[in-house]
Amino acid sequence: MEDYIERIYALIEEKGYARVSDLAENLEVHPSSVTKMIQKLDKGKYVVYEKYRGFVLTPNGKKLGKRLVYRHDLLEGFLKVIGVDSENIYQDVEGIEHHLSWNAIDRIGDLLQFFDENPEAVKELRSIQQKNEQEQS
Repeated sequence: MEDYIERIYALIEEKGYARVSDLAENLEVHPSSVTKMIQKLDKGKYVVYEKYRGFVLTPNGKKLGKRLVYRHDLLEGFLKVIGVDSENIYQDVEGIEHHLSWNAIDRIGDLLQFFDENPEAVKELRSIQQKNEQEQS
């Protein structure tokens, strides 16, 4: 459910609208699966769905979508800062984002803020990583 809301929110922000076909393509699922989930989200008060006309996010859906996109972006930033290889970041975020509490997300945000305000700490982290990589070689 969260993946759908996150993608709907991102598509609407990007294109101004989201269609079943857009979601199916983005999430790599069949359009019929998207339609079923949209109907569930409509019952859950996250989207307003009109058969054959499309859907829009409710205020609750927008609020949750914004928070989910924030979580995703925050985790991407975190993995970049700690030196995860860029080709692994998207898959790693997808693997962990639904398993962390909002408290953990907030603490990661605090850590990123610390690194942002203390660039020397990032340099020190990189130095430690390089030293460890050299020792492993």
